[in-house]
Amino acid sequence: MAKTKLSVVVPCYEEALNIKPLCTRLFKATRAAKLDTELLLVDDYSGKGTEDTKKVVEALQKEDYNIKIIVRMPEEGKGLSSAVLLGLEKAQHDVMLVMDADLQHEPEAVPSLAAPVLNGEAEFSVGSRNVEGGKVEDWPLKRRIISFGATALARPLTTVTDPMSGFFCLSRETLERGKGKLNPMGYKIGLELVVRCKCKRVVEVPITFRDREAGESKLTAKQNILYLIHLAHLYW
Repeated sequence: MAKTKLSVVVPCYEEALNIKPLCTRLFKATRAAKLDTELLLVDDYSGKGTEDTKKVVEALQKEDYNIKIIVRMPEEGKGLSSAVLLGLEKAQHDVMLVMDADLQHEPEAVPSLAAPVLNGEAEFSVGSRNVEGGKVEDWPLKRRIISFGATALARPLTTVTDPMSGFFCLSRETLERGKGKLNPMGYKIGLELVVRCKCKRVVEVPITFRDREAGESKLTAKQNILYLIHLAHLYW
């Protein structure tokens, strides 16, 4: 019998403008799919950005949305990958989905992405731009080239066609296989989990990947360098 409880973990940093549309669109989709859902934000403290995000969360809670926020202070850690792992650890349910806060991952795609794990077909599912039906919209040529190169470098590690994806779902049982092995470096925590948790039953679900709707991109040259270092750790 398929499970119907889902935790959605969203790492964020200065994303206050995106939280309300993310939340309302997400719960509209999951309620239509009859999924009992919690939305868990893991916010790396950014001063005013965090305070603005907390206000948005409090307002949404008053509207009966099951949304929570964990605020992580600088001395407690920082970075997307470690924020995701903290969210997975704190998640209420045994099936957990990770997505970005910037609406590049469409909230309407959450039920279809979670379905293979909820129904037991997969231990890990990935929202992919590279399978039939998947696509990218509004991306400049430079970013497409960087993504293509990064994907090619990861190809020997996994059969997943979109290992760069940060839109994925897994079970707690799968996560436990990586305990003590995970290295939360950089932004590609999905690739880290697939490799370290030795995921075999992986389903790729077609998604449309869009440019962010508000705020500034966190992708920098430093993150590209961290990705190369991360790959080296996975290979050796």
